[in-house]
Amino acid sequence: MNRTSRRLADGREILYFDRDAVPRDAVDTRDLPAVGTRSQLRYDALLDEWVIIASHRQTRTFLPPADQCPLCPSRDGRISEIPDSRYQVVVFENRFPSLSTGVDRDVPPFASGAPLAELRPGFGRCEVVCFTDEHDRVFAELGRDRARLVVDAWADRTAELSRIEGVEHVFVFENHGEEIGVTLTHPHGQIYAYPFVPPRVERIQTSVRRHREATGGDLFAELVDAERSGPRVVTANEHWTAFVPAATRWPYELQLFPTRRVPDIPALTDEERDAFVDVYLDVLGRFARRMDTPMPYIASWNQAPVRQAPGDTGRDDWWLHLQLFSFRRAPGKLKYLAGSESGMGAFVTDTNPEDVAEQLRAVVLA
Repeated sequence: MNRTSRRLADGREILYFDRDAVPRDAVDTRDLPAVGTRSQLRYDALLDEWVIIASHRQTRTFLPPADQCPLCPSRDGRISEIPDSRYQVVVFENRFPSLSTGVDRDVPPFASGAPLAELRPGFGRCEVVCFTDEHDRVFAELGRDRARLVVDAWADRTAELSRIEGVEHVFVFENHGEEIGVTLTHPHGQIYAYPFVPPRVERIQTSVRRHREATGGDLFAELVDAERSGPRVVTANEHWTAFVPAATRWPYELQLFPTRRVPDIPALTDEERDAFVDVYLDVLGRFARRMDTPMPYIASWNQAPVRQAPGDTGRDDWWLHLQLFSFRRAPGKLKYLAGSESGMGAFVTDTNPEDVAEQLRAVVLA
């Protein structure tokens, strides 16, 4: 893999990832204003969680026509976010980031009139990952070589962002499909470098620690061992298993676990990355063909926290995995997060996990 770093007109970094050496000398000639980020972190004392306030994102680009897509390569008469006329995989700093290393650090200690709502600058980094320069292609159609290049780019960015002082967790994800809420239809994902450990990761860590204290056992290992031989496996190979969780929250959900315990994407070997691509493209194909039209989905990497305090076993305990889930419960029907889910966080699932696994196994892949 070859990585080339350049700068856009407003100073943001853009990185080209190519399988072979390719000259990347195109210059961004746009007259862009400096990126202004007014993000804040506000602490919710009742839930013990941080909330990102990013009101400047209201003006971000929203579903432009294909000929105005900012993620397509540049062409004569129109410079996009990617100055080159062709590319393989590109990563660049988001122009409308929720978190930024250049955020204003001068914030009051608390929200106005709320002494328990601690304020912090919205420090971090948000990146866009473009999987291909072909506007109408989707990840499931990338092919093994391009998908593997994306995995290598994810690993590179996870390692690089983890080295930023103040970053505590790196979240790699893809929102796919207008029903999910994407604002750009070009095939792409995102990466958030958080200045805190997000609630899902903290909750899993707490469960793993509590299980060990109560039973002496390894919660992750017990779960992986059970699911690899259980009725909800959809597909597997030597290095990865994709299964429907026994207590799934979403109408269609898969979790992809590597056979070997690793904390994050950079820790995967070449063989494990190759094997992941095979399983991932397989399950994406099943999501695309399960119903009359491809299902929208969110692909969410669950990586270990970046740092490990002395005496803590957080990274050693963690087991990297990917969640792939869809809101669609039937053709033309979505699962809405209504009162129980949105108000109380108590999920009511419209499908049976064992039935979903059987349905996905039965999908005929072209």
